Amino acid sequence: MHEIKGFLETSFIDWPGKICSVLFLPRCNLRCRYCHNHSLVLCPEQFPTFLFKDILDRLVSFRGWIDGVCLTGGEPTLHPNLPSLIRGIKRLGFLVKLDTNGSHPQMLERLIEKREIDFISMDVKAPLDLSHYIRVTGSPVRLDLIRKSIEILQRGGVAYEFRMTAVPGLHSIDDIRQLGQQLKAGSRLVLQNFNPENPMDPSLRDIRPYDPERLRELEREVQGMT
Repeated sequence: MHEIKGFLETSFIDWPGKICSVLFLPRCNLRCRYCHNHSLVLCPEQFPTFLFKDILDRLVSFRGWIDGVCLTGGEPTLHPNLPSLIRGIKRLGFLVKLDTNGSHPQMLERLIEKREIDFISMDVKAPLDLSHYIRVTGSPVRLDLIRKSIEILQRGGVAYEFRMTAVPGLHSIDDIRQLGQQLKAGSRLVLQNFNPENPMDPSLRDIRPYDPERLRELEREVQGMT
């Protein structure tokens, strides 16, 4: 049985340049302090489970309107049956995008090798050193697995982007620049602004996000680090 705890029928923002539906899968191995989906991470049992068959039936009615389906969470790669869920969607003719924190490179490699995925958005939480990462994720993390996932994506077997959510106090401007130097991803590195409305760490609610124009300037700067 596929654990699907949320279904957004139409999104214009979750897949660059495409219209998609969004499926939310529960649980995550990280506890990112800025996470706004933390109820799905910490208490997924409070949400009803959507039947996959019902979702597929609904998706059929969207043919000709949406381009694909985005799988997000939580952390989708925690689910061993993720490949079968993807195959069920692709049998309907839709593209599939995966949002991931990159902590399970073996799953990414499998999906890419079997050509079961069309686009991957990997959230890189901080510059690639352990102290920075743990400070943001609030939990132990194997940075070697994060680096492996980055390497897999940069081989070019699938369309991808790296995303960093910039949080003042957790990420300095120098931190953002450092990550840009480490990834050298060009336009594939996207900066997202922090939303203080409902973070996992309540102390972040009083943090003022980066000025949007300043963040766009920083994004252009790090995208030039190739």
